[in-house]
Amino acid sequence: MQRVNEDVVIVGAGLAGLACARTLAAAGIGVQVLEASDGVGGRVRSDHVDGFLLDRGFQILLTAYPELVRWFDLNELDLRRFQAGATIWTGSGFTTVGDPLRSPRDLPSTVFAPIGSIFDKLRLLKLIASVRRGSVPDLLRRPDGSTEAELERLGFSNRIIETFFRPLFAGIQLDPELEVSSRRFEVILRMLAVGDSAVPARGMGSLSNEVASGLEVGTIRCNEPVRSIAGTTVTLESGEQVTGKAVVVATQGPAASQLLGLPDPGSRPVAAIWFDATSAPIHNRHILLDGVQSGPMKNLAILSDVAPSYAPAGKTLCAAAVPGPSALDPQLEASVREQLAKWHPDSRSWETIRVDVIPHGQPLQLPPLDPRRAVRLGDGRYVCGDHRDTASIQGALFSGRRAAAAVLADLQSTRQR
Repeated sequence: MQRVNEDVVIVGAGLAGLACARTLAAAGIGVQVLEASDGVGGRVRSDHVDGFLLDRGFQILLTAYPELVRWFDLNELDLRRFQAGATIWTGSGFTTVGDPLRSPRDLPSTVFAPIGSIFDKLRLLKLIASVRRGSVPDLLRRPDGSTEAELERLGFSNRIIETFFRPLFAGIQLDPELEVSSRRFEVILRMLAVGDSAVPARGMGSLSNEVASGLEVGTIRCNEPVRSIAGTTVTLESGEQVTGKAVVVATQGPAASQLLGLPDPGSRPVAAIWFDATSAPIHNRHILLDGVQSGPMKNLAILSDVAPSYAPAGKTLCAAAVPGPSALDPQLEASVREQLAKWHPDSRSWETIRVDVIPHGQPLQLPPLDPRRAVRLGDGRYVCGDHRDTASIQGALFSGRRAAAAVLADLQSTRQR
């Protein structure tokens, strides 16, 4: 049984683990990252399939995330931005709800969109103004409840909740029931209001690759699943043991709970069906929302309109997103195709490129939300991931950096004894 000694052993090469490793390496700490899969990124990966660029599930990057400027040159990412607002399927056609502050030409369609009363739209403007004024720490200190309860408290009608808020935030928070913490909802709404929604031209996986590229060759070992952790010794499935002065578990929440004996943070599943579309129901750079609950798909993206690099020249790439328990339905593709046929009869000729079913897309994060759960577990063990902060790319990166800061402080304290 081979035994390897390192300063710090990190289990998991998703964004949290990579951010932790980069922070420790920058401080001169020796790091070994053990990753069970064949590549870095965890859920934030991309693949080339038949000339198309497919992310592991439909994902977007909110450019207002504070951590992004710490880790990336946004110009180098070559971001391709969605248009602010959304296009909504009403059952008989599409209507557009835009952001008149960014695109004044969207004002008439937004005012007359059949998604709620003029009072609903004024309440929406008031809510957006409120979250824009509040800092993220302030928003996370507000009274907490479910997203749906907060929308009802603010006076929104059932109509606008069902046609706009539910399909939009079902996609972002993987929460068709709008049961997620209202604190998290308001933070996400702030990110949407002050920044853009985008994808990197080279795919979401380019984020993970960029963070990983700052580590020395050999730091990350892929295809190395971990069997158990005892103290600060990690035992691999191969039987090899790797011991560190500290161990950081940076896996998804359910895996971390098994390795460390922590409470399971729960799972929100999600699926994405990628289509080579012969024609699109509409051409624009909006997210398309299902405003009438016509099937399991909550939103549709014409990715090739937003980021032409995602598809071969002359091809149209569509991504249908299915959040929540419906993602696990064995008849998912057939149900989504039936739904799409109502939107766009020509979709019957679309070819399926791939179906991504992700049992753990995000942790539950029910209210009350604790946005800074402990990363220091004691006895040289630490944990990080979006389940310790907000369930987002922001939360993963920030959590990884928090865990690294805790490790550094403890190692320094040990040296001074």
